[in-house]
Amino acid sequence: MKKEALRFEIKKVDPRTNARLGVLHLPHGDIETPVFMPVGTQATVKAMTPDELKNEVKAKIILGNTYHLFLRPGHELIKEAGGLHQFMNWDGNILTDSGGFQVFSLGALRKITEEGVEFRSHIDGTKKFISPEKSMEIQNALGSDIMMAFDECAPYGASYAYVKNSMERTTRWAKRCKEYHQAVEKQALFGIVQGGFYKDLREKSANDLTKLDFPGYAIGGISVGEPKEEFIDILRYTAPLLPQEKPRYLMGVGSPDYLIESAIAGIDMCDCVLPTRMARNGTALTHYGRLNLLNAKHIHAFETLDQDCDCYTCKNYTKAYIHHLFKAKEILGARLLSIHNLRFLVHLMEDIRTAIQEERLLEFREEFYEKYGYKK
Repeated sequence: MKKEALRFEIKKVDPRTNARLGVLHLPHGDIETPVFMPVGTQATVKAMTPDELKNEVKAKIILGNTYHLFLRPGHELIKEAGGLHQFMNWDGNILTDSGGFQVFSLGALRKITEEGVEFRSHIDGTKKFISPEKSMEIQNALGSDIMMAFDECAPYGASYAYVKNSMERTTRWAKRCKEYHQAVEKQALFGIVQGGFYKDLREKSANDLTKLDFPGYAIGGISVGEPKEEFIDILRYTAPLLPQEKPRYLMGVGSPDYLIESAIAGIDMCDCVLPTRMARNGTALTHYGRLNLLNAKHIHAFETLDQDCDCYTCKNYTKAYIHHLFKAKEILGARLLSIHNLRFLVHLMEDIRTAIQEERLLEFREEFYEKYGYKK
């Protein structure tokens, strides 16, 4: 029997929504789903050590970024070090994105052709080129457990003709990625469904990629600046088009409401830079809404960030202390909030899994929204 890098097991399907409980069996351990994945763009989740990620955040899988690691320090060096796990001293699972989103966000600095994308490095302006084959070469060298096919992420508001052309190219690139992929038994390769906010294009993309029989599928090109109503509409339309028996990954989603809506739609995996970015800017995610620790009202606030949080920060420090750290420009402030925000989202997914198990996910959403202060 051929060894597979990934095996997905569905444990329960919610009778009232498309949510499901599952287990991803991967080379560096099993992962319960739905799951939130912290982003380690440049071989580090910003301000976090691997021990903190494992023991305080309780993360089982993190992301690495192909574009950034290609530019610095280079995939050859990481391969020489023994791969990304060894290089960054992380023994959990790693997913690497294809580099497509970062390349296409360069705007005028890049040129798209059928062969690939030529662009100028945002670091030093030198010319670089990534093709589907090059993306696979880089990710094979990084040695991630899950890697993504090279895709084009069309901007929100793009015309039907532009998105159609972009989506069809993404499918052609996916075929080239699968043909080139060198480590099928060690690294699972996911296809990425595109098609913008045109449902017929989403359906065609999903159908064409499903025929290629990837071990998992991602939804790209949403949560890119559109209204929440459009996000939910296209998500609920697209997710059921993907194979029921394979993992579904929604790229770039990390706000609590979007994570809950994603689980309801049948998504198994999400990621986002949001929690660490907010932490570096002095904002905490709590069960009662976002908390700006830079605000002067916290000077004498000698209580924890969130009484319902079990993280290291909430167990040991007060709002007043963290406010002081940010005012004094001490690095520890950003570290403590990063631990808290990451643990908050990982713990949220634990609560979501419990709600699915108890068949009360819709009630959980209402309770969470009311406490958090979300308006429907």
